[in-house]
Order: sequence, then structure tokens, then C-alpha cells
Amino acid sequence: MSDMRPGKGAPAPQEPRTRPDDLGGQPARPQAGEAREGPWPAQEGDRPGPAETDAATRISELEDRWRRALADLDNCRKRAARALEEERGAARAWTSAQSLPVLDNLERALEHAEAEPRVVIEGVVSVLEQARELIGRLGFPRQDDEGAVFDPFRHEAVSTVADADAAEGTVVRVLSPGYGEGERQLRPAQVVVAKGPGDGAGP
Repeated sequence: MSDMRPGKGAPAPQEPRTRPDDLGGQPARPQAGEAREGPWPAQEGDRPGPAETDAATRISELEDRWRRALADLDNCRKRAARALEEERGAARAWTSAQSLPVLDNLERALEHAEAEPRVVIEGVVSVLEQARELIGRLGFPRQDDEGAVFDPFRHEAVSTVADADAAEGTVVRVLSPGYGEGERQLRPAQVVVAKGPGDGAGP
């Protein structure tokens, strides 16, 4: 039997490494693959490699570009809102300027209210024609639909009436004219429509 006593070929037992709680000493420097404890500086293998550094830099760049894109989008939205408000203001101003001659002629007609009635009537007729022309220039011409076939997209039937001289379903009277047409219709015309002899509907 071989002799396993110290000094006779057997390896000497390793001394335990000092830990933070052992005798109040400093912690031992961690070995490779062992988690660090205490104030020991980072080892060469603990520092981020080139790939990790590149990824962190790329993430930082993407975050910066994302913030810039959000700021640009917000600025674009504000510019669009300002431009839209300016366009609306310009449209209101232009329409009001086009209406000024109508107001001027109405005031002149009132100035002659005590004059000969014929002169006042002629002035009112002139102002009416001027107002109709203005609405037409704005893209909403007056629709003269008397005698036209009733169209629910252009007309609003207020009542029906039996009329021997008009075909059934035609407009025999316009109570309020319509202005504009299609998608640019300001309002439909309010009309009276001819009914058939057996139709029980009435005014």
C-alpha cells in the first residue's frame, strides 16, 4: 500500500481563497468564468466586443433619427394647419369682396325708397341679377327646373298637384330655386310635382 502522507507524492491540499466574509479580508480576484464580487476592475474579457459596440451605436443612431422624424412630422402638421387656415381666410375675404357691390346697390336702392316706385323696383331687380351672377361665378348657378322631370337628387318635393297640362312626375312650380349641381350643390330646389289622376297625394 502506498503512503499518502504529505511529502510522499500526494498533492498538497489547496488553501481556501479569502472571501469577503472571511476574516474581513478583501475578496479574492475572480477566476476565469467566475462571477466578479467586490471592487475588482473589469477584466479584458468583460469589456464589450466590437459587435456589441457597433450594435449600441446603431441603436443610438436609430433612436436619434426616430426623434428627428417625429419632430419633422409635428412641424409638418403645424405648417399644414396654418396653410389651411390661411386658405380659408383668403376664400372668405375673396367672397366678401365679391359681395360688396351687391351691398352698395342695395344701399342705393334704399336711398331712393321715397322716389318713384318704378325706379326702386328697377334697382331691386338689378341687385337681384347681380347677386345671381355672383353665385354663378362662385360655382353655384341657379337652377331653373320648372317643367323638368322630378329628380330626388336635385329636387325636394314639397307637395303634389293634379295638372292636366303637365305630365306625371314633372315639376310644375318652383318654390325655392336650387343652386349648384352634382357634388357642388348648395341646396336642392323645393318644388311642386304633378301627380297622376289616381294618386291620392295632395298639397
